[in-house]
Amino acid sequence: MLFSEDVFKRKSEVGGSIEVICGSMFSGKTEELIRRLRRAQIAKLRVEIFKPKTDVRYDETAVVSHNQNTIPSIPVDHSSAILLMITDNVDVVGIDEAQFFDDELPHVCNTLANRGIRVIVAGLDMDFKGKPFGPMPAIMATAESVTKVYAVCVQCGSPALYSYRLVPDGAKILLGEKESYEPRCRVCYNAG
Repeated sequence: MLFSEDVFKRKSEVGGSIEVICGSMFSGKTEELIRRLRRAQIAKLRVEIFKPKTDVRYDETAVVSHNQNTIPSIPVDHSSAILLMITDNVDVVGIDEAQFFDDELPHVCNTLANRGIRVIVAGLDMDFKGKPFGPMPAIMATAESVTKVYAVCVQCGSPALYSYRLVPDGAKILLGEKESYEPRCRVCYNAG
């Protein structure tokens, strides 16, 4: 059995990384996150998955895609809890709905990557107003790879990169599904 310093040294030699999966609502971000994490599990890598405790739309603990694919996760109140909860021998850390975390998440992701851990983060890159959302821009800036996925604009069928809010609510965070949001391209989003 390896001690923590040995695990840290071995992982440091291999090198960690940050991967970001971003896009609008209904673009398949969580689906892609689950796909990558399952492939890591098939490769016999040790995987731990986290999500914000506030995201209870489909399940209180599991990460669930709109297509109902699921993977077990650990809900946390603050991003710093991730550093306290991971085990010494973890190879891959998945984080879903990153936009809902606090501004410490970029530091957490970089700390994990610097320990030799592969970090895969999924989240909205823009809020419903088309503005950068939460800690996502800072995570994207230090990531080794960023994959932007697109939904289909429900108005015209073009690639959609915006999450258009259908309900009159000015709150930055409004948990919802198709009753509250729809994906739109730039033209249809700006047309209102």
